[in-house]
Amino acid sequence: MNTMHKFALSAVAATMLLGLGGCAGMSAHDKNTAIGATAGAVGGAILTGGSAVGTVGGAAVGGIIGHEIK
Repeated sequence: MNTMHKFALSAVAATMLLGLGGCAGMSAHDKNTAIGATAGAVGGAILTGGSAVGTVGGAAVGGIIGHEIK
């Protein structure tokens, strides 16, 4: 893994941690959506080697799955 990929992965992880900190006033349903989108973005970035399209696509799919979890 090259330096740029490590940086991108670190940036996504940091964004995820900061974003989840803002979930205190959210409903469980909203939290599931946010967590799903974050996990999907990280997964998409990892699977596509940091591709922006993969990251956004992963976030979209993860958000939808998280939204559907009751």
